[in-house]
Amino acid sequence: MTAHTKGSGLKWVGRAIRRLEDPALVTGQGRFTADLPAVHWVRIVRSPVAAGKIAKIGAPDGATVIAATDLKGVKKITPMLHKFNYKPVGQPVLADGVVRFVGEPVAAVVAASKEAAEDIAELVELTVDETAPEIDALAALRPDAAQIHTEAPGNVILEGKFKTPDFDAAWAGAHKFVSVEAGSHRQNATPMEARAGHAAYDASTGRVTLTCTTQMPHLMRTAIADVLGMPESDLRVVAPDVGGGFGQKMSLAAEYVVLVWLARKLKSSVAWTEDRRENLIAGFHARDQAITLEGAFDKDARLIALKTDIVANVGAYSCFPTTCGVEPLMAMAEMPGPYDFKHYETRARGVLTNTCTMAPYRGVSRPVITFTLERLMDKAAKAFGLDVVDIRRRNLIDKFPYTSAIGLVYDEATYKQTLEMAVKEIDLPAFRTRQKAARAKGRHLGIGFATFSERTGYGSPAFAARGMEITPGWETVILTVDPSGFVEARIGSSPHGQGLRTTLAQIIADEIGVTPDLIKVVHGDTDRAPYGWGTFASRSLVICGGATLIAAQKVRAKLIKIASHLLEAAPGDIVLENGEARVAGTDRSVSIAKMAREAYTQTHKFKGEIEPGITETGTYDPPGTFSNACHVAIVEVDIETGRTTVEKFLVAEDAGKIINPMIADGQVHGGIAQGIGNALLEEIVYDESGGILTANLADYMPPTAREIPPIELHHIETPSTESITKAKGLGEGGCIGAPAAVINAINDALSEYNVQIDEMPATPQRIRAALRTSPAVVPAKAGTQ
Repeated sequence: MTAHTKGSGLKWVGRAIRRLEDPALVTGQGRFTADLPAVHWVRIVRSPVAAGKIAKIGAPDGATVIAATDLKGVKKITPMLHKFNYKPVGQPVLADGVVRFVGEPVAAVVAASKEAAEDIAELVELTVDETAPEIDALAALRPDAAQIHTEAPGNVILEGKFKTPDFDAAWAGAHKFVSVEAGSHRQNATPMEARAGHAAYDASTGRVTLTCTTQMPHLMRTAIADVLGMPESDLRVVAPDVGGGFGQKMSLAAEYVVLVWLARKLKSSVAWTEDRRENLIAGFHARDQAITLEGAFDKDARLIALKTDIVANVGAYSCFPTTCGVEPLMAMAEMPGPYDFKHYETRARGVLTNTCTMAPYRGVSRPVITFTLERLMDKAAKAFGLDVVDIRRRNLIDKFPYTSAIGLVYDEATYKQTLEMAVKEIDLPAFRTRQKAARAKGRHLGIGFATFSERTGYGSPAFAARGMEITPGWETVILTVDPSGFVEARIGSSPHGQGLRTTLAQIIADEIGVTPDLIKVVHGDTDRAPYGWGTFASRSLVICGGATLIAAQKVRAKLIKIASHLLEAAPGDIVLENGEARVAGTDRSVSIAKMAREAYTQTHKFKGEIEPGITETGTYDPPGTFSNACHVAIVEVDIETGRTTVEKFLVAEDAGKIINPMIADGQVHGGIAQGIGNALLEEIVYDESGGILTANLADYMPPTAREIPPIELHHIETPSTESITKAKGLGEGGCIGAPAAVINAINDALSEYNVQIDEMPATPQRIRAALRTSPAVVPAKAGTQ
């Protein structure tokens, strides 16, 4: 732990205090979008087919049904990249003549109640002349494949390529080559609260207030105003309590545009709440990638070169604002991971299909690329006759700062140290003994390791490198001590479960010498909060926390200046602690509340030397910092049914300075739970016609408490030199490493059968299918495949 601010009294950073957000939430006092009443309710009529031309939209008599033909002057949602041969493809807010995936919004029904709107939607006559869809990305690359958009010939919406100068020579000189063809099937973030929106027109001002389940309220305002051609000042966006986002709620939903348009047209309030089926078929998908990865090793099993071909199924449109490049381009840039090699060749393509649009989901590409890279390492260990830990010891980066083969600069980290910590704490020799004894009894235990780096808290330079027309990154915080002595921090970030109100309050409390309960954090309201980019990409504590620290340092300096006047002491002798300023070594003091009151109401005392009030602003735009971890999973596989039980999960993690250990651990626990679901259970399944077979939670199976094992966490704190709080992001790490660790463990459990599971999720059906290819065929129990 680094040194605390001198003279700040009781230290709050580093303490596991309870979350300030929780009392309202656990007592049912939270405020969610769907709680708001409305005069009108909206139900979206969605395409029942994956591809075709709209022949007819017939409305029942007397019903209000809005279609694309009604939205005159409304622009398409068109995110933009200026690199990687990107083809801009616009998405109509409501399908305009053509449908491109099951679930695409076609019309909006408006009625006096939610139930009436749903009933009327069932009566809307929608006729579509179907055409043959393209569902699979690899199939969509065929020369004779149907074209999803004429703007993107061959269905390739973007293509990134990179090759280091001496790659061919390094590749030719390799001692051994190891390859893996890995796949990640399509998944859905499945937040507890599905998407919802409520738009209310104010007749006195002509403004609309959109309350919605978004992670990026300011950008939602900017984007919707652009699409509708309205002044941004006429739109207020509010993100109240949001029941989970995980990336799915950072993209602009066409439904929100429709709601604002309707509120202005009807001069009233309109609401829409998505049901679970809608969320699963149309609420943005993720993870659908196929990766071919080849590694070239020297005779000592050291990786010298890596070659990749990445194909990402991005769906029918490009998501706003990140664009569909977010998956393939992240895979291309971050595939090298925590390993030390200098030669790299890669191609990454985003491929359009007749499926739901892809968008970021916790971890974005990194769960897939970590899974692929860690499968390669396990296969390399087998090829060289090495232990899976030893192959990693030989290849992990151990000197910093380190520049990766593609040019990313890694700050100080502990890749080898977290590996060794995990090996020690899991007691690998004892497990191998237990594994051998279990196999003698017909039980199949396995252990899997996954080491990874997590790029976090990166500002606008990283996004600009992608050529994004909308380049997010920086954050601003406005910090005020009001005349009553209470503190208010207005932030551009928009948390939805991360505990940011608490951790920011801890940072502020240490700087200005007050307790966190006196600090209010205001977010998620474009009328109150400064323009900011919201919450995503493990950025909030690094970037918003950095801006908060800058603002708090300025407030601290002003408080000291005020105290030096009131106490007639040198600024260097003033100490802020326990809610007051005092002169060191004396009993002379003044409360912060009194100083605040005088800063507003007694400004004449300062003779013009101090500006009235106490409000300071901090803005922060860092280059980014890398967290790292080693995940270890112990599983048991029932070879007769293919069922996998995760027995134990252990993590050794380095996320820099930990502001609140309880919140940090909770973030890791949640990520691991999602990662286990990604590894074993969750899959959006399309049939050949483009229909979704997993449109409810009986078929699409997120993990429950039953599937989550005991989780053991160990932390190393390496303060980041690239973050002024010394913290690194960790919100996505649990989700990044867990799938690789779990599936490596499954492969270890099945090693005697010489089969390989190289796709996720590793469902019982896939495990049984792999076992059927083994010479030692295992008969299935009745009722299994």
